[in-house]
Amino acid sequence: MIAILKYNAGNALSVENAVQRLGFETVITDDVALLQSAEKVILPGVGEAGSAMNFLKEKGLDEVIKSLKQPVLGICLGMQLLCESSEEGNTQTLGIFKTKVLKFPPEDLVPHTGWNNFTSVKGKLFENVQPEENCYFVHGYYAEISEETVAVTDYILPFSAALQKDNFYATQFHPEKSAPTGIQILKNFLNL
Repeated sequence: MIAILKYNAGNALSVENAVQRLGFETVITDDVALLQSAEKVILPGVGEAGSAMNFLKEKGLDEVIKSLKQPVLGICLGMQLLCESSEEGNTQTLGIFKTKVLKFPPEDLVPHTGWNNFTSVKGKLFENVQPEENCYFVHGYYAEISEETVAVTDYILPFSAALQKDNFYATQFHPEKSAPTGIQILKNFLNL
């Protein structure tokens, strides 16, 4: 069972549809027992960091997420919530990845919406994926490059397109909306 975390952020249904098309059983839930017993957990995300963190804290899910031992994938806002902090709402986030989430400058080029490729990729999430392949991004904030960065994309400036530490994986792009490349990345995660 693949648990997709329900935390009042959008995009859970499109992630669920993509995972089911790959042949995996899913549940969208905020139930602690289901999250802890799931084979894998996905934090989807379209939303705002401050309100998302408030929901996680109110439900005690912030500590649950940090304690998970199975593979966890954060997508877009889900990735940003796994970082140390976000300039969006001046929010303290979960601190899994030792990097900060900052707002893109300048305002007239934000949000970053559309297809971009990677300047570098590494790790199991990117098996059978070439750096020149494109994925779909839609975001106004970005994670700085860190030692946990496993893919870099350049839009205005280079940023972390993906992060990985221990059992935690994350993508700033939306693999469920990224055609064959994104589906391969999602499949790689589901087959870890």
